Amino acid sequence: MLIRNAKVITCDDSFSLHDAIAIEGDKIAAVGPAEILAADYTASQTIDAGGRAIIPGMIDGHSHLDREGLKSIFPTLSGCKSIDDVLERIEALAAAAEPGDWIVTMPIGEPPYYFDVPDNLEEKRWPTREELDRVSPNNPVYIRPIWGYWRHIQPLTSIANSLALKEAGLESHPGDLPDILEFETDGNGALNGIIHEHTFVPVVELAYLRTMPRFGHDDRVQGIKRSMKKYNSSGTTSVYEEHGCAQELIEAYRAVNAEGNASVRATLVYSPSWHFANKDGYEKAFSEWSDWIGGLRGDGDHWLAVAGIFTDFGVTPDNLVRNRAAPYTGWSGFNYDSGIPEDGIVDYLVSAARHNIRANAIWMDFLEHFEAVDKIIPIADKRWVMGHLDRATEYQIESMANLKLAMTSHTNRYIYKYGHIVRDEIGEARENEIAPLRSVIEAGIPISLATDNVPTTLWYPVWQTVTRYNMFIDDQIAPDQALTREQAIQCATRNGAYLTGEEDVKGTLESSKLADIAILDKDPLSCPENDLKDITAEMTIVGGKVVHDTGKIEQISS
Repeated sequence: MLIRNAKVITCDDSFSLHDAIAIEGDKIAAVGPAEILAADYTASQTIDAGGRAIIPGMIDGHSHLDREGLKSIFPTLSGCKSIDDVLERIEALAAAAEPGDWIVTMPIGEPPYYFDVPDNLEEKRWPTREELDRVSPNNPVYIRPIWGYWRHIQPLTSIANSLALKEAGLESHPGDLPDILEFETDGNGALNGIIHEHTFVPVVELAYLRTMPRFGHDDRVQGIKRSMKKYNSSGTTSVYEEHGCAQELIEAYRAVNAEGNASVRATLVYSPSWHFANKDGYEKAFSEWSDWIGGLRGDGDHWLAVAGIFTDFGVTPDNLVRNRAAPYTGWSGFNYDSGIPEDGIVDYLVSAARHNIRANAIWMDFLEHFEAVDKIIPIADKRWVMGHLDRATEYQIESMANLKLAMTSHTNRYIYKYGHIVRDEIGEARENEIAPLRSVIEAGIPISLATDNVPTTLWYPVWQTVTRYNMFIDDQIAPDQALTREQAIQCATRNGAYLTGEEDVKGTLESSKLADIAILDKDPLSCPENDLKDITAEMTIVGGKVVHDTGKIEQISS
């Protein structure tokens, strides 16, 4: 394959630009002038990029890719403008169901964020149990809450009709987690079906609604395939799942790859289940797992690898309640009992280091424990991960650089949706601690951009790091920490390859590297700044094969 008439943004050490790229098999053969490549390589297929920009396939450092494909499993309530609209949807679903069958829908509101509910409804309130009963007297109904990290605003609200509450054995507040779970009541003190959860991760559907339909293995397999196509459409070709994956999600990824249907390369961090384990338990487990998840790549290949572990503090009371659903994980895809009591975390991490198992953390509070481990077993050569960058001091950045950590960002939250709140908490004088990407890069730390699945495109994080725009204040957060476009693109490509331990085989457009390529609809180096977030891929190539094609690019077969 020869791609010519292009602006090839290589993301190599000198950020060089060329006008053509040659592909042989699943690898890049050469990058350079079109006339030279055309003479040197016989191509069975020539693609005329029409002057479009080409970049390395993007690598999402914290994607939760699987969730995107799960969003279409249950019927949507998108577009409902009133309670009557909601009831009409429920009534139609009940009419098509057998008596007794569950009717479970996605949340009220508009994806992906589900902002402004219930104010988006004409009545400015939630429907009640009685209203749902009128249109579905013979079927249990549950309108699900959102996954809280889509919106980052609490509470999460769901609604159940009378049969659903009866199935769940919920005649009153169950008594668990009174500070988190709020069950509304009517004038007579009976539950009215409206349930508020003051947390970001749903509890009720996991712990109580145990007979309602759940995501099964086939749902997850098909969902991953749908998700991969969605991620391909914006130019993403690889993901890293640093928050960890439970066994049910790992098995779904394995099934997709066994079918030969993967179009996104995946590196999955393991989400252990530690609630019933003691020190001897995890020491023994690490010894047994070292061949499987040890090092940067475990025993995987460049399509699918499981490597490293997600590390967290303790098991909170609410996670203990969620864990009643184990081994089912719901939206999360990770286990709810992966934490270790803080007073034992250093011993735990030392054991991981001893067995060459890479630790992945998403809380800056873990840094002091990484430092403590380093004094016992040096970790600078192990490339441990500090993810979900929220804020960091100069000292913390220097420490992470000395430990040679890999890092990921979370700009969708800490710049775009939440940065103003963090600034109010710490004061404007310390604003440059908020998502300090420029300081991190200047310290020599290769930080990778990440979506956290909302939205799925990495072009939003690219735009956020360049503009530092916050949607709630319509202004910038810590503008001194803005990146150049070139830096942002490198964070979304070559730095992601460093994160997955594959910088020798992907992340840049250079000879002998994997042919993971995105041909874009706009030039990210010259388009208007606010257009960055809207960039899509006209064509995406993974391993030399076209996996996404809008049909707008001319292809010529010899």
